[in-house]
Amino acid sequence: MEIKKSVEGNATVLALSGRLDTITSPQLSKELETLLEKEAINLIFDLSSLDYISSSGLRVFLSAQKKINAMGTQMKIRGVNETVKEIFEVTGFTGILNIE
Repeated sequence: MEIKKSVEGNATVLALSGRLDTITSPQLSKELETLLEKEAINLIFDLSSLDYISSSGLRVFLSAQKKINAMGTQMKIRGVNETVKEIFEVTGFTGILNIE
């Protein structure tokens, strides 16, 4: 998995590509930990190049959402392809996460 970080307005954008699974989710967790310990930020995940997400990846998003909620900022997920969208729907994450 590759993570590209950029800034868009008042939000930090993390564009993910490849697979977010048991092997790669610690990499995203560490990136988020570094980002969220510095300051309260708005966060956008761009998943337009993400091919697959496992339960480990879902846990990373859930943890990030909890931290963002505690900070009083916003988290959005955009660019979700049909495969990943189906995983979000089946697991009920569409009701938990702000998916555009």
